[in-house]
Amino acid sequence: MGELSSALDSLAADDLHAMVAPEVLDRVAELVRVVNRATAELTRTVRHAESTQAAEHDGLKSVRSWLVGHALLSAVDGRVVRAGRALEHLPAVAGGFADGAITAAKVDQISQIATPDKISAAEQQGVDLAAIDADLARLASVHLHEQVVTTVRRYRDALDPDGPEPDPTEQRRMWMSRHGDGALGFGGQLDAIGGEKLQAALESIVQADRPKGDARSRSQQLADALVQLVDNQLAAGTLPTLRTVKPHVVLTLGVDDLVDPADGPHAATTGFAQTLSAARARWLACDAVVTRIVLGPDGQPLDLGRTHRVVPPHLRRAVEYRDRTCVFTGCGAPSHWCDVHHLVHWALGGETSRANSALLCERHHTKVHHGFRVERPPDGRWRTYRPDGTEIRIT
Repeated sequence: MGELSSALDSLAADDLHAMVAPEVLDRVAELVRVVNRATAELTRTVRHAESTQAAEHDGLKSVRSWLVGHALLSAVDGRVVRAGRALEHLPAVAGGFADGAITAAKVDQISQIATPDKISAAEQQGVDLAAIDADLARLASVHLHEQVVTTVRRYRDALDPDGPEPDPTEQRRMWMSRHGDGALGFGGQLDAIGGEKLQAALESIVQADRPKGDARSRSQQLADALVQLVDNQLAAGTLPTLRTVKPHVVLTLGVDDLVDPADGPHAATTGFAQTLSAARARWLACDAVVTRIVLGPDGQPLDLGRTHRVVPPHLRRAVEYRDRTCVFTGCGAPSHWCDVHHLVHWALGGETSRANSALLCERHHTKVHHGFRVERPPDGRWRTYRPDGTEIRIT
């Protein structure tokens, strides 16, 4: 292990800028192979630790829990345990993995055919698992991940051609975890139909929101679309009641931070106990329902003021009629994706009026609260300015 660490230290010391493109690409390909080999060895070792109950040495019941608690892997990375079990029955795939020709993601897919129930079904039908193992090892070493997924699915279907369709809810799972900065990490799996529904919904938003000059990556577009989908549902008011009220984003912010133009990190608290900067909180409060609470010296509420909506429905309708879409230059996102932004924040004395309002989609509402600016001169045409004061123009 010491030699391996020394070799990695040596690689890290290389000057990548001194390499030409072919050298860099060759290096990437070789590093992928090295990562595959290292992951294969990790999988083999984890399987040995599981079979010998090594985790008991540290007082834990399973090697999966040890990986999470001691190696600090996420729960989803526990798939290495499943792969280790499966590879005992798939020597050809295990060999390709150890040689670095097969990725861990492909192994994870292939391992689905070597679960106890699948092995039993193969034996009952006279299927030569060794031949399947060899074929999949060859396929996985030269073809794309998607083809491996398709082949594995066809093999599993062939083992049970007349069996009942699985309950789709049994194939669905999702996990969520908070990062140190409050960001939410998530992942999971959907059945084929559930996946189609999600893709159809997200793709409709992605394709409808393609402003000129959009530099977002595909993954950023999909993430933005998911947030927009949630925004639409929350705004529609059709979600189930949560603790006697309709679900909504709850934000607690002191009045001093609300009116102070500074960023003010960790100034606001959300309903799920996350902290936000004052700048981000003011962005959320731009079009919101506000409740005033006066606290005493001991932090106990003394007075609960009347709850009121900053932008009433009739004003929103008037702003939607005037602006139609997001007014940020080059966007054009539909009105039902937009917030009503106060050009001069209401907490700083700005009027809640049509003249002081603008429709902005979530992405550009954020931009405006972080240096960009939109204005509507007397000619009635919205203009957008960068933080350096230059105007964004469509060429």
